[in-house]
Amino acid sequence: MLKLNFPDYSFRFKNSENKPLIFDVIRKKFVVLTPEEWVRQHVIQFLISERHFSPALMNVEKQLILHGTKKRYDVVVFNSDGSIHLIVECKAPTIKIAQDTFDQIARYNLVTEASYLMVTNGLNHYFCRMDYENERYVFLEEVPNQKKE
Repeated sequence: MLKLNFPDYSFRFKNSENKPLIFDVIRKKFVVLTPEEWVRQHVIQFLISERHFSPALMNVEKQLILHGTKKRYDVVVFNSDGSIHLIVECKAPTIKIAQDTFDQIARYNLVTEASYLMVTNGLNHYFCRMDYENERYVFLEEVPNQKKE
């Protein structure tokens, strides 16, 4: 797999039915190793190892309903009160991050109402703080740590 713009992490791999699998520590199971999954697993490790988010407050690949349509977010980090601190949209490294990617996560955020957004293809990462009062996002250098309660 391609070297991504993240620190090096240790992952567990195995093969099943001639498909490479990677262990997801949040879902606690092996999942098919696609290019997008490679990015997702790096994001998970980055959030745990570098940003010190608790795995217990993380959720991966869960369904949400948006305007009557089923969608799936990649990664969500909850606050201890159940509100959403961060939602992450992952793309494969070959997918260029463009306005439509931000539009996608903004649509998801109509439902999740996260404080922060992260969009990444593993090579380029973008972090935003939601400014609900002015209906815009403010770009940041990195995603802030969670507030300790």
